Amino acid sequence: MLPIKKVKNLIEKHEDLEKELSSGQMDKKFFAEKSKEYSELNEIIEAAKEYLNYENNYKDLEKILEDQNIELELKDLASNELINLKKKHEFNEKHLKLFLLPKDEADTKNAIIEIRAGTGGLEASLFASDLFKMYEKVSNKKKWLLEIISISKSDAGGLKEVIASIKGKNIYSSLKYESGVHRVQRVPDTETQGRVHTSAATVAVLPEAEDVDVKIEDKDLRIDVFRSSGPGGQSVNTTDSAVRITHIPTGIVVSQQDEKSQIRNKEKGLKILRSRIYELERQKRDMVRSQDRKNKIGTGDRSERIRTYNFPQGRVTDHRINLTLHKLEEFMEGEIFDEMIENLSLQAQQNELDKLN
Repeated sequence: MLPIKKVKNLIEKHEDLEKELSSGQMDKKFFAEKSKEYSELNEIIEAAKEYLNYENNYKDLEKILEDQNIELELKDLASNELINLKKKHEFNEKHLKLFLLPKDEADTKNAIIEIRAGTGGLEASLFASDLFKMYEKVSNKKKWLLEIISISKSDAGGLKEVIASIKGKNIYSSLKYESGVHRVQRVPDTETQGRVHTSAATVAVLPEAEDVDVKIEDKDLRIDVFRSSGPGGQSVNTTDSAVRITHIPTGIVVSQQDEKSQIRNKEKGLKILRSRIYELERQKRDMVRSQDRKNKIGTGDRSERIRTYNFPQGRVTDHRINLTLHKLEEFMEGEIFDEMIENLSLQAQQNELDKLN
């Protein structure tokens, strides 16, 4: 059962906001925030009122069914209405529970995605490249803006590492379950015997932190400049444009050398650093709030094997929810990516709902 007091609080909050917003006396700096809160409550307010009225409506229909003087036809109508009332009540209860679940403050943020080749040598770097192309295709289909921050290529077109920012609506909520180890099983082009090899790449998805989310003091930073290595043109290789930033309190180190400008490299490096610090603090808070994380679908553990891409059998399996899609080619093209994300989100919500029961 959902506590009646919580439902009443939602209705009262909605009424208070309605009065505030229509008064014309609200401080402009709070107007956008209050309007957003009111809009969110609008989506749930009808369900909240129906939930509160359930007992009275239920008793009224029962009285009709128990009254010996009422015609059978009316009793049949009341009986059907009672069945629908119960179904609607169950739906409203679940809807309200989901609304009352603690909100992830990072869900509405943009994201920084980091993909690195893992075990498997050259094949791992090729798979890292395939994963990045998959996220590029998903971004294109959803009209998200993907921008490469840093990239390190390997032989034969693979990637040792790539870091990119993805901007759009509610990006982190869409991608947060991608963090972890992605395993691939396939026959490499160099394999003459047709044997299936297993390799892996790691993915980390971080909410992109704003200046207001993470305050970084200059005294907490050690910034080293050095000469860039690798391809990039004469000016890249002959000037000290590369930057290594160390955040002394946490020990987090970020190196950036893709740009010819030292200033641009520093800007990009600080962007990554800010998001890593923000995610570190989020993980600390999560650990404090919940010591029992067995039922939690991971959103940050890079050592957890989350998914297997089996090319010979044309399937992709997410091990956290035991879901297998036999459409690997479509998945890699970004065609059915939403199906996987929706199932992960639903399971995560169900896990949280189970804690309320």
